[in-house]
Amino acid sequence: MTLLLILLVGGVIGWLASILMRTDAQQGIFLNIVVGVVGALIAGLIITPLIGGAPITSGNFDIMSLFASFLGAVVLLAIVNLFRRGSIR
Repeated sequence: MTLLLILLVGGVIGWLASILMRTDAQQGIFLNIVVGVVGALIAGLIITPLIGGAPITSGNFDIMSLFASFLGAVVLLAIVNLFRRGSIR
């Protein structure tokens, strides 16, 4: 059940991050889920120790963990945009 919630919340977080970074037209639902879950992993390694809380990959779904996962997804999309286009955008 937790894996299903991680995929669902990761998809929503990836979708919101892709809207913010203006890459939504290039991504489908599968890539949004991947961006959200990988962004949550990035948040668990980099962002969560700085701001506190736990990432959604640990099964913790509070405001701080959702915010950290969203920031991780935005960072991931910024890195991808930097390599693909040469600018963060």
